[in-house]
Amino acid sequence: MDDIATEMGISKKTIYTHFKNKTVLVEATTMHVFEKINEGINCICSLNKNPIEELHEIKQFVMIHLKNDKSSPQYQLQKYYPEIYRSLKIKQFETMQSCVNNNLNKGIDQGLYRSNLDIEFASRIYFLGITGIKDEELFPSERFQKKEIMEKYLEYHLRGIVTQKGLITLNQLLKNEH
Repeated sequence: MDDIATEMGISKKTIYTHFKNKTVLVEATTMHVFEKINEGINCICSLNKNPIEELHEIKQFVMIHLKNDKSSPQYQLQKYYPEIYRSLKIKQFETMQSCVNNNLNKGIDQGLYRSNLDIEFASRIYFLGITGIKDEELFPSERFQKKEIMEKYLEYHLRGIVTQKGLITLNQLLKNEH
Protein backbone atom coordinates (compact mmCIF):
# COMPACT_ATOMS: atom_id res chain seq x y z
CA MET A 1 0.00 0.00 0.00
CA ASP A 2 2.95 2.29 0.71
CA ASP A 3 4.31 1.69 -2.79
CA ILE A 4 0.93 2.42 -4.39
CA ALA A 5 0.47 5.61 -2.38
CA THR A 6 3.99 6.78 -3.23
CA GLU A 7 3.57 5.97 -6.93
CA MET A 8 0.28 7.87 -7.06
CA GLY A 9 1.51 10.76 -4.92
CA ILE A 10 -1.26 10.30 -2.36
CA SER A 11 -1.50 9.06 1.21
CA LYS A 12 -2.48 5.54 2.22
CA LYS A 13 -5.43 7.10 4.01
CA THR A 14 -6.74 8.37 0.65
CA ILE A 15 -6.53 4.86 -0.80
CA TYR A 16 -8.44 3.48 2.17
CA THR A 17 -11.27 5.98 1.61
CA HIS A 18 -11.95 4.17 -1.69
CA PHE A 19 -11.02 0.60 -0.73
CA LYS A 20 -11.72 -0.83 2.70
CA ASN A 21 -8.61 -3.05 2.60
CA LYS A 22 -5.84 -4.33 0.36
CA THR A 23 -7.82 -7.41 -0.70
CA VAL A 24 -10.68 -5.26 -2.00
CA LEU A 25 -8.16 -3.14 -3.93
CA VAL A 26 -6.50 -6.24 -5.43
CA GLU A 27 -9.89 -7.65 -6.43
CA ALA A 28 -11.02 -4.38 -8.05
CA THR A 29 -7.72 -4.06 -9.91
CA THR A 30 -7.85 -7.70 -11.05
CA MET A 31 -11.36 -7.35 -12.42
CA HIS A 32 -10.45 -4.07 -14.15
CA VAL A 33 -7.48 -5.72 -15.90
CA PHE A 34 -9.67 -8.71 -16.80
CA GLU A 35 -12.30 -6.43 -18.35
CA LYS A 36 -9.68 -4.48 -20.34
CA ILE A 37 -8.16 -7.68 -21.74
CA ASN A 38 -11.62 -9.06 -22.44
CA GLU A 39 -12.51 -5.86 -24.33
CA GLY A 40 -9.38 -6.20 -26.46
CA ILE A 41 -10.13 -9.82 -27.27
CA ASN A 42 -13.72 -8.93 -28.21
CA CYS A 43 -12.38 -6.21 -30.54
CA ILE A 44 -10.09 -8.75 -32.23
CA CYS A 45 -13.00 -11.20 -32.62
CA SER A 46 -15.19 -8.48 -34.14
CA LEU A 47 -12.65 -7.97 -36.96
CA ASN A 48 -13.93 -11.21 -38.51
CA LYS A 49 -10.51 -12.55 -39.45
CA ASN A 50 -10.09 -16.18 -40.30
CA PRO A 51 -10.12 -18.23 -37.07
CA ILE A 52 -6.45 -19.23 -37.20
CA GLU A 53 -5.31 -15.61 -37.59
CA GLU A 54 -7.78 -14.59 -34.88
CA LEU A 55 -6.23 -16.98 -32.32
CA HIS A 56 -2.74 -15.74 -33.21
CA GLU A 57 -3.79 -12.11 -32.77
CA ILE A 58 -5.43 -12.88 -29.43
CA LYS A 59 -2.25 -14.67 -28.30
CA GLN A 60 -0.13 -11.63 -29.26
CA PHE A 61 -2.53 -9.23 -27.54
CA VAL A 62 -2.57 -11.23 -24.31
CA MET A 63 1.22 -11.62 -24.31
CA ILE A 64 1.63 -7.83 -24.57
CA HIS A 65 -0.78 -7.17 -21.69
CA LEU A 66 0.39 -9.80 -19.23
CA LYS A 67 3.89 -10.14 -17.86
CA ASN A 68 5.63 -13.44 -18.46
CA ASP A 69 7.69 -14.05 -15.35
CA LYS A 70 7.29 -14.66 -11.63
CA SER A 71 6.05 -11.10 -11.19
CA SER A 72 3.07 -12.06 -13.34
CA PRO A 73 -0.22 -10.88 -11.87
CA GLN A 74 -1.74 -14.36 -12.18
CA TYR A 75 1.18 -15.96 -10.38
CA GLN A 76 0.97 -13.36 -7.61
CA LEU A 77 -2.80 -13.81 -7.30
CA GLN A 78 -2.56 -17.57 -7.10
CA LYS A 79 0.10 -17.34 -4.42
CA TYR A 80 -1.24 -14.50 -2.23
CA TYR A 81 -4.97 -14.21 -3.06
CA PRO A 82 -6.20 -17.72 -3.93
CA GLU A 83 -9.91 -16.79 -3.60
CA ILE A 84 -9.59 -13.90 -6.06
CA TYR A 85 -7.55 -16.16 -8.35
CA ARG A 86 -10.30 -18.84 -8.33
CA SER A 87 -12.96 -16.23 -9.04
CA LEU A 88 -10.91 -14.82 -11.91
CA LYS A 89 -10.34 -18.29 -13.35
CA ILE A 90 -14.10 -18.95 -13.39
CA LYS A 91 -14.73 -15.61 -15.16
CA GLN A 92 -11.94 -16.35 -17.63
CA PHE A 93 -13.40 -19.77 -18.38
CA GLU A 94 -16.92 -18.44 -18.94
CA THR A 95 -15.68 -15.66 -21.21
CA MET A 96 -13.13 -17.76 -23.05
CA GLN A 97 -15.62 -20.58 -23.61
CA SER A 98 -17.85 -18.32 -25.69
CA CYS A 99 -14.94 -16.88 -27.68
CA VAL A 100 -13.33 -20.25 -28.39
CA ASN A 101 -16.65 -21.89 -29.28
CA ASN A 102 -17.32 -19.11 -31.81
CA ASN A 103 -13.80 -19.50 -33.19
CA LEU A 104 -14.21 -23.27 -33.54
CA ASN A 105 -17.62 -22.98 -35.22
CA LYS A 106 -16.29 -20.35 -37.62
CA GLY A 107 -13.26 -22.54 -38.40
CA ILE A 108 -15.46 -25.52 -39.16
CA ASP A 109 -17.76 -23.39 -41.35
CA GLN A 110 -14.77 -22.08 -43.30
CA GLY A 111 -13.29 -25.55 -43.75
CA LEU A 112 -10.19 -24.67 -41.71
CA TYR A 113 -11.02 -26.96 -38.76
CA ARG A 114 -12.14 -30.59 -38.89
CA SER A 115 -15.91 -30.97 -39.24
CA ASN A 116 -16.01 -33.86 -36.73
CA LEU A 117 -14.51 -31.72 -33.96
CA ASP A 118 -16.21 -31.99 -30.56
CA ILE A 119 -16.47 -28.25 -29.90
CA GLU A 120 -17.18 -28.42 -26.18
CA PHE A 121 -14.30 -30.82 -25.58
CA ALA A 122 -11.87 -28.86 -27.78
CA SER A 123 -12.73 -25.53 -26.13
CA ARG A 124 -12.26 -26.99 -22.63
CA ILE A 125 -8.94 -28.59 -23.58
CA TYR A 126 -7.83 -25.28 -25.06
CA PHE A 127 -8.68 -23.45 -21.81
CA LEU A 128 -6.96 -26.14 -19.75
CA GLY A 129 -3.84 -25.84 -21.91
CA ILE A 130 -3.74 -22.05 -21.87
CA THR A 131 -4.11 -21.94 -18.09
CA GLY A 132 -1.84 -24.96 -17.58
CA ILE A 133 1.13 -23.44 -19.36
CA LYS A 134 0.94 -20.48 -16.98
CA ASP A 135 1.42 -22.82 -14.01
CA GLU A 136 4.78 -21.91 -12.49
CA GLU A 137 5.22 -25.39 -11.00
CA LEU A 138 4.64 -27.20 -14.32
CA PHE A 139 6.48 -24.65 -16.45
CA PRO A 140 8.97 -22.83 -14.21
CA SER A 141 10.04 -19.51 -15.72
CA GLU A 142 13.70 -20.40 -15.17
CA ARG A 143 13.31 -23.18 -17.75
CA PHE A 144 10.46 -22.00 -19.98
CA GLN A 145 9.88 -18.59 -21.53
CA LYS A 146 6.14 -17.92 -21.31
CA LYS A 147 6.00 -16.33 -24.77
CA GLU A 148 7.68 -19.35 -26.33
CA ILE A 149 5.45 -21.94 -24.65
CA MET A 150 2.36 -19.88 -25.50
CA GLU A 151 3.38 -19.97 -29.17
CA LYS A 152 4.18 -23.69 -29.02
CA TYR A 153 0.88 -24.46 -27.30
CA LEU A 154 -1.18 -22.53 -29.85
CA GLU A 155 0.57 -24.31 -32.71
CA TYR A 156 0.07 -27.66 -30.95
CA HIS A 157 -3.64 -26.92 -30.46
CA LEU A 158 -4.19 -25.79 -34.04
CA ARG A 159 -2.31 -28.72 -35.60
CA GLY A 160 -4.69 -31.03 -33.75
CA ILE A 161 -7.84 -29.46 -35.18
CA VAL A 162 -7.02 -28.08 -38.64
CA THR A 163 -7.96 -29.57 -41.99
CA GLN A 164 -5.52 -29.69 -44.90
CA LYS A 165 -6.78 -26.24 -45.92
CA GLY A 166 -6.25 -25.02 -42.35
CA LEU A 167 -2.76 -26.49 -42.28
CA ILE A 168 -1.79 -24.43 -45.33
CA THR A 169 -3.10 -21.29 -43.59
CA LEU A 170 -1.32 -22.19 -40.33
CA ASN A 171 2.00 -22.92 -42.05
CA GLN A 172 1.82 -19.64 -43.97
CA LEU A 173 1.08 -17.72 -40.76
CA LEU A 174 3.98 -19.40 -38.93
CA LYS A 175 6.31 -18.70 -41.87
CA ASN A 176 5.31 -15.01 -41.84
CA GLU A 177 5.85 -14.76 -38.05
CA HIS A 178 9.42 -16.01 -38.32
